Parts: sequence; structure tokens; C-alpha cells
Amino acid sequence: MYWDSSALVPLVLKENSTQQVQEWLARDHHIATWAWSRVEVTSAIERRVREGTLIRSQRREALRRLVEFADQWYEVTDLLAVRSRASPLLGRHALRATDAGQLGAALIVNESYPGVLAFACLDQRLSLAAELESLRVLD
Repeated sequence: MYWDSSALVPLVLKENSTQQVQEWLARDHHIATWAWSRVEVTSAIERRVREGTLIRSQRREALRRLVEFADQWYEVTDLLAVRSRASPLLGRHALRATDAGQLGAALIVNESYPGVLAFACLDQRLSLAAELESLRVLD
């Protein structure tokens, strides 16, 4: 299963979608993601601290859980390969650069597991783009 950062955040922070992503994880505990996902999830944690919706002890716990997950997941680290897939996606879909990077990384993983890889994502725009790129997106 390939995990976009939007699906990883509820694994480390309590959100409305936490139960849903925990069910996805229970189905398949193998997490593949882009190397930049860790930065994106950290950004989500720190943004909540700045907004005042997360206190320091919750921040520490979320960062601890992030490290725990990140130590076990598989990361796509080939920046040049991700870039070569992400750039054309920007012309075909209304994506932000980081979302195109996530989708590019997922397409790389999909090459190793064609027809088997599931795409875990809570971002509707990115989910639609993934479907249009022939990935199986989780509901």
C-alpha cells in the first residue's frame, strides 16, 4: 500500500479520519511512501502547535509516533525518478508540487507491484489524479 502524507497524519494525530486509516493499516501494515512524507507530516504537527490546537506534550507524542512509523516504512528516495514522473503530472492534473511528487513516487512503487498497489490518500484532488493515472485508490 502506498501512503500519501494526508493518510499518514491521522496515524500520528487524532483526527476524524483516524479510525479509517487505522482500518487501512490493519488490512496491510506495509507502508510505502515518498521520502518527503516525513517532512510533510512534521509540518502538519508543527502547524497545529502554532495554531494552538496541539500542546507540547501532544506534539512530542505525535513526533514519537511519526518516528516509530517512519522507522518501519519503505521510502521512495530516488529524487530524479520521482521528479521525472511528477513533472508531467502537473500538466495533466491540478496538483500542488508536493502532491505531484507523492503521485510520482506512488507510480514508481506501482511499477514493482502493477495492479496490486493500493493508494491510501485523504486528499480528493490527489485521489482523483491517482485514479486517472490508473492507481487503485482506497475509499
